[in-house]
This record gives sequence, C-alpha cells and structure tokens, in this order.
Amino acid sequence: MSNLRSYTKACIFFVLWALTVAALPAQTFKTLHNFKDTDGLYPWASLVQGIDGNFYGTTQNGGNTACASGCGTVFQITPGGKLTDILTFDGTNGSDPFAGLIQAANGDFYGVATSGGTGNYDGDCPNNCGTIFTVTASGTQTTLYNFSFTDGFQPAAALTLGADGNYYGTTAGGGAANAGTFFVITPSGTLTTLYTFTGWNDGSSPYGSLIQTLDGNFYGTTWNGGANGFGTVFTITANGTITTLHAFDGADGSYPFAGLVQGNGGDFYGVTEEGGAYGVYQSYGTVFKITPAGKLTTLYSFTGGADGDTPISTLIQATDGNFYGTTSYGGGAHYSCGTAFKITPSGTLTTLHSFDLTDGCSVYAGLIQSTDGGFYGTTFSGGTSKACRYGCGTVYSLSVGLGPFVETVPTSGNVGAAVRILGTNLKGATNVTFNGTPATFQVISKSEIETSVPPGATAGPVRVTTTVKGIKNTLKSNTRFQVTE
Repeated sequence: MSNLRSYTKACIFFVLWALTVAALPAQTFKTLHNFKDTDGLYPWASLVQGIDGNFYGTTQNGGNTACASGCGTVFQITPGGKLTDILTFDGTNGSDPFAGLIQAANGDFYGVATSGGTGNYDGDCPNNCGTIFTVTASGTQTTLYNFSFTDGFQPAAALTLGADGNYYGTTAGGGAANAGTFFVITPSGTLTTLYTFTGWNDGSSPYGSLIQTLDGNFYGTTWNGGANGFGTVFTITANGTITTLHAFDGADGSYPFAGLVQGNGGDFYGVTEEGGAYGVYQSYGTVFKITPAGKLTTLYSFTGGADGDTPISTLIQATDGNFYGTTSYGGGAHYSCGTAFKITPSGTLTTLHSFDLTDGCSVYAGLIQSTDGGFYGTTFSGGTSKACRYGCGTVYSLSVGLGPFVETVPTSGNVGAAVRILGTNLKGATNVTFNGTPATFQVISKSEIETSVPPGATAGPVRVTTTVKGIKNTLKSNTRFQVTE
C-alpha cells in the first residue's frame, strides 16, 4: 500500500546487535514453500484453513503478466507443503489481493482485491478501485462487486461474516473524504455503504478486519486520523452509527494497521505499528488491551531489537489462552527480518522465532492456529528463490506443542442452522455436542463433520468425541459457539 509506512521497508535488511532473546519453549519451525514468481510472489495476508484440511491464501503479485509484477494469485497449500495456484488474477477481475480469505459454510471463499476490476467510473483510482469476489476450492471465481471510488477504494481488509449471514468490510480509501468506508454485501453481491469516514475525529484508512460481538456491533481500528492523528479504535453498529473509543497519542502507540481480536474475558487486544515507550515517532510499536468501553492499557512496547519491530498483523488467541503474533522486522537473527512471538494476557512477551532471510523476511501476515494445534503463516519476502532479489516469500509452520482441537464454520447460528466442524482425524467421531447438548452429525472426511445446531443448545464450546483404535479422545472448539435467535 502506497501510504503504509512499513511498506517502504520491505527490502531493507540491517544487522541489529541488541538484547538477548527470551528462552524458547520446545518448538519446531519448518519452511513449507518458497515462492518463485511463477506460482505467485509477495504473500501479504494470513492463511485460512479450509474444510478440506488444506490452507488457502493470496499473493499480492505474480501470476498473470497483465500487471507489471503480476496481478496476484489465490493458492492452496497442504499441511505438507504442496502448493497449487487455484486462481490467477488478470486485472479485470481484480489485482493485488492484499487481504486474506474467509470461508463460507458452503465451502466457497470470499475475498477482496485491493485494485483492479471494472469500477473506475470517475477516474480517481489509478488501477481501478478493487473488487469483492468468491472463489471455490477448485478455482471457479465470480466477481461480486466492482468498487467505484464514491463507494470505496482499496478494500484492504478481509471480510467479516455477520450474524445475519451477510459480509461486512471496509475500504482504506474512497468515499466523500477519500478516508474509507464501511459496507455490507450480501452473498449474492448487493452492496450497501453504511458509513463514510471523514478523516478527522472518526479516523481514516481502516486497514484491519472488523470483529462482531454478541450485541451485533463491530469493532475495528483506523490507521490514522482521530483527535491526535495517530489512528483510532472504534465501534460501529450494523446500520452505520460509529463511536470512537480511543484516539492514539503516540506514547500509547500509533498507526494501528491490524484489526482487533476479542479475548476470552471480553476485552479486545491489538497492536500498533509505531509509537510506544521508546518514542512517539519510533517505528517499534506496541501491544495493547482495550475494554469495550474504551479503557486502553499498553501491555508491551517493542524495542526494535531482538523482540521485534513494527507489528502490523492481527493477533490470535490460541487454545492455551495466550496471544500469538508477528513483527515485520527486528529479531535476533543476522538480518532484521521479523519475528513470531507469544504474549500473555498480562503482557509477558516471548520471541518464538527470528526470521533470518533464508526462511523468510518482512513478516506482514499474522499466524493462524491449525486444528492440529500448530501455527501456520507467510512471509512477504525472503526464502531461497532467486527469482526475487530478496526472495519472493514463504509459507511456514511453527509448532510449540499445543494439542489438536476443532473449529466451527460459522461460529454462530440459530437452532437448525447448518454447521461444519473442521478438525484432524475425525473419521472416528462418535459424539458431537453444543455446550453439552447432543447433535446429529455426519462424518464427511477425516477433516470435516456436517451437523446443525440442536434444539436446546446454548452458547458454549462444541465438543467432538472420537474413538481411534479403542482410545477415546474429546476435542474442544477453539472458540465458543454463539447460539442466535
């Protein structure tokens, strides 16, 4: 993105001699794939695990040469590292897919392309204004919507599936003030602009994905703007009424590029690209906690050394209750290529891996936790390919010893709603419950179960009991399933 300060550092590597890295837990890091231009290059976004047990993601460039550096791709990669491009963008159907994908209950993926499409009606978008699309796991793509600047420009955040079955998202620019928009789009492609950011107290450039809470409201961040010009945290209703919860002042962080994650206790956690205890304009960044009412606590200020520098990816809360994330730069390796880290809810940070260029660099994407318990991610550059000066990017896995679990798609629904359960080794499933209420189910494959929300179910974890070779095991969902009315 042209106005992202971190982007200018994409190929800057320098030696840092600072701080010792905290003692690491037992772990295994593995590079699964090195991009080489022909199969895509520069993956920016986080991966998503599909119902088939494979992972899906996007590369910002590579593929079709209709664009100068290639228009980008959608790829599938197995847990073992076999990568297949399932879609190559050509500009007319979008280009530069900057954000990650989201999978619907029917197995299709929804995503956004930051530019391209056919919607440059008023000439304000240099390479057209971006698109919203769907793609099947086999690569059949449908363009749902072409942005036209007045309704938004540069959709840069992954979509959020709302409790009403529609998809909600933001654009980083466009609208009346060219400060971004908040929109809803139906699964069939009808888009409604719900709010246009002004660039002042309400902020501008909302790059991070939104998160919806039980009350139906959405929470998110703007990268800049606000009362102090350093970005905001906001909440917005499904009909577009916005409330600014916090305006960053630099000392408590600045430029929150990533979205928020809601912790088990109800508070939200996030990162800022710059700011913190080591200087308002230093590009080190912070980890923060904020209550739904807007009380913000800085949990950690990065030093720019071995602990990392410039976190721009959304945190995740793993099954152990801790949060996991990445920094774009810094780390204890020879090159300042970024880190993967763990941080407790109270703010104790441990560096899990420092990237050294050969295994990846410029770690813009966040981690995801697979149902096998391990973490998977991408790096924007680095790796062993010679097709790009500093490598074309990688896909990697990182295990820290966490056990398997199950995941539901979607994570909420009313009684009778169809639900898919993702996991590993599910063929021996003998029982499925929603917060203790038994449900009927059908095992589709070792990675998928089809079920529905049973009568009498209440909000809580979904559990799957399996019996393999006489050994019984119960797998718990990584998040509470919310039963809606």
